[in-house]
Amino acid sequence: MAYSSKTKGPFPEQNTLESPGSVLKHFFGYDSFRGHQKDIIDHLIQGGDALVLMPTGGGKSMCYQIPALLRSGTGIVISPLIALMQDQVSALLQLGIRAGFLNSTLLPREAAAVEQHVLKGGLDLLYVAPERVMTEGFQNLLSRIPISLFAIDEAHCVSQWGHDFRPEYMQLSQLFKRFPGIPRIALTATADPQTRNEISKKLIMEQARWFVASFDRPNIFYRIILKDNIKKQLTDFLDSDHPGDSGIVYCLSRKKVDAMAAFLQQKGYHAMPYHAGMNSEDRAENQRRFLGEESAIMVATIAFGMGIDKPDVRFVVHLDLPKTIEGYYQETGRAGRDGKKSDALLIYSMGDMVFLRQMLGNSVGNDAFKRIQQQKLSAMLGFCEISECRRRALLGYFGEKLQEDCGFCDTCLGDVETFDGTIAAQKALSCIYRTGQRFGAGYLIDVLLGKDDERIKKFRHNLIKTFGMGNEHSEAEWRSIFRQLVAGGYVTVDQESQGGFKLNERSWPILKNETQIFFKKDPKPLKKTKRKSPIRRPKETWPSTYDPSQLQSGSSLGLLQALKEFRSKTASKKKVPPYVIFHESTLVELAEKRPQTPSALMGISGIGQQKITSYGDAIMDIIRAHSDAPGPVPGPPPKTRNPDKKTADPEKKKKKRADTWEKNWSPSNKATQTFVQTKIKELGTIEAVNHHYSEPSLIASYARRIAPAVLQGLNLD
Repeated sequence: MAYSSKTKGPFPEQNTLESPGSVLKHFFGYDSFRGHQKDIIDHLIQGGDALVLMPTGGGKSMCYQIPALLRSGTGIVISPLIALMQDQVSALLQLGIRAGFLNSTLLPREAAAVEQHVLKGGLDLLYVAPERVMTEGFQNLLSRIPISLFAIDEAHCVSQWGHDFRPEYMQLSQLFKRFPGIPRIALTATADPQTRNEISKKLIMEQARWFVASFDRPNIFYRIILKDNIKKQLTDFLDSDHPGDSGIVYCLSRKKVDAMAAFLQQKGYHAMPYHAGMNSEDRAENQRRFLGEESAIMVATIAFGMGIDKPDVRFVVHLDLPKTIEGYYQETGRAGRDGKKSDALLIYSMGDMVFLRQMLGNSVGNDAFKRIQQQKLSAMLGFCEISECRRRALLGYFGEKLQEDCGFCDTCLGDVETFDGTIAAQKALSCIYRTGQRFGAGYLIDVLLGKDDERIKKFRHNLIKTFGMGNEHSEAEWRSIFRQLVAGGYVTVDQESQGGFKLNERSWPILKNETQIFFKKDPKPLKKTKRKSPIRRPKETWPSTYDPSQLQSGSSLGLLQALKEFRSKTASKKKVPPYVIFHESTLVELAEKRPQTPSALMGISGIGQQKITSYGDAIMDIIRAHSDAPGPVPGPPPKTRNPDKKTADPEKKKKKRADTWEKNWSPSNKATQTFVQTKIKELGTIEAVNHHYSEPSLIASYARRIAPAVLQGLNLD
């Protein structure tokens, strides 16, 4: 349902939640704000307009959700995707926040019910698509209610220079003219300076205050490699770096998505496709499975991903060159939203770039638009070809300076070599000129290597000066040289000649020996290494998250598994993704701290009052059930050298171990008795218990040690 008539209002009767901090704790379960959140919220509460640039996973939604709760009226959130608004509303309802949506998935009677709920003041947040916002019927609805604020999510969609232009966003300025004086907030995770100016202008927000957070995602490891055997490259990456992990694999075409998803399924991976050519039911089902199931891999075009809030996406792979750095940044930003280490792998070739340029040349749009998009594509290729720190280059594109290398990308770890490529560049450019400036890299390389080819003979290019002059480099090295010439702007790709290379104003200084040029050597494929945290970042500046590796005892791991099972069953019953119930970091903290009371639950990050009301009793029951078993037994004494080890008496050693266990675990201990008696009931006999704990099991970390000694002296009558 789009709303819940049973959901209580956002404030208790005492109306004690009068500050952003109290709302944050009460509903969201967090003790403090991150980055610019508090400043943005205060600015909106006071009635100001705001333009917010914040990276994916940075907590943008709270910046308008909390002001909507503290200001009178309903907050109107303009969101571009149906799936995005449905997921966000589901999450808000779980927090006890009165939220709803209006979109094409609702039946007429359901939409009418939501509208009546809004008119009665029953919603604090209403999510709508930009197309519906501009209808006369919806604007009439708005004119009949108090509005707390307007939030424009994914605001880069308003810019035709951006990477995800949506024409319907252009009309939003008319809405704001009709409803002046209501505070507005426009939010995006990706916008270069030109796109930012376009957002400000098109939304008539020139006077808005800018809030620009760092674009850095320090937990993401960036790696770019050249295409070789793409299927093997992908499976090697999954098997070595991410066995059993969930992630996204992006492909350029629908056909490639279907083929790659089928290939991964055949190899035993839990993979599924997603693209605009599928029917809406299949897309929705695959998205539901991806959000709700572990180890799920979504193979998709860029139609998938906007608004995806799955926190444990451990990798994002691009199997083709992205069109823009903005798109690449946004798509890779879907990895590691929980703050844990994640991978962004891009596998590309020069053919990708040629294909994208041809697509752009044949696309609808004026010359100015195409020129901007060509520049963005060139910037993307240049990013792939750089030899310096990728994070510095990525942040630099968005106007953010990083003073030192990150130590957490392939170029930082790969020690990329460079060489003076002036002579090689002169040969390449001369070959382009002498062959008529109409051939691509493959043909030009054949000429430079002096290959015996009928096509070359047909055009009489076996007679030109550059024929056979490039044998000092291999075919792969020449491909790298041509890629870097294109990426550096020294060569233009002519769309009218099917991707042929042409010289430009930057070519001639090299040909005339007036400038020197350096090329990077293609790095060898990186072997799997233990990637350390960024060398420039002290650990305390990382996002605060709990990790299962922190849980030392078998009992805590068992409790964590029980909590996960509860979350999974609850999510399935409520038809929401598991992370909407609890994030994994919250479960790990529960397993570590084992709170026993509602007030103690309130101290767990991510648990607010509504979740205590909904799930508190069940969570505490699970914790108590796992607290009845005895805790971890102290381990055996430290090993010492025994010169007579080979001849030591086995029976003597066995008795010594039994004495140690019995000393630590007295048969009179009530918890021990309860534990052992429970296991006998489960397994049938003492012998079965002994046998069971002679092999590894879920709680074998201590039970194997105590069972024999305790059972010998325990009176079971």
